[in-house]
Amino acid sequence: MTAPRKRSDARRNEETLLAAAAAAFVESGVDVPVRDIAAAAGVGVGTIYRHFPKRADLIVAVYRHQVEACAEAGPTLLRDKDSAYDALSTWIDLFVDFLVTKHGLAHAWQSDSSGYESLHAYFLSRLVPVCQELLTAAADDLIPDVDALWLMRGVGNICIGADGDPGYDARRMVRVVVAGLRA
Repeated sequence: MTAPRKRSDARRNEETLLAAAAAAFVESGVDVPVRDIAAAAGVGVGTIYRHFPKRADLIVAVYRHQVEACAEAGPTLLRDKDSAYDALSTWIDLFVDFLVTKHGLAHAWQSDSSGYESLHAYFLSRLVPVCQELLTAAADDLIPDVDALWLMRGVGNICIGADGDPGYDARRMVRVVVAGLRA
């Protein structure tokens, strides 16, 4: 038996809530007060708890939402940007935002390694092919032998350095790396 489809207004409310939560997680970490997320989304706290009874449910939903947004952005950027390199560069910026939330998820889920591992596998299965598609499209502008997983790991390692250092600008450092991919 399949789950009933949500009404369009309920889907919009959930999308708004997930976007607000993602922005709050990027800005303040996954421990941001639920009331702040509710205010940013323009909903009551009860609405958040109705959709996501536990904070972990909200964090996982934001994680999946961001994975899907990153996955869907790749082909759109390739279509809309002036060059495949510009599409890749913009996608990497989106990926950096995603990694901030992903890092928070790792801390929040330390006690459930199997749940985290299944989400990580989902992340890899959805985003590595998108990154590879962008790299393939931009291949004429890039140094040879750039591998999607290698690039994503490198970007991820740069983003880890931001922990606890307000002067650390991961996005700026990642831009240097992306500029270094140019042939």
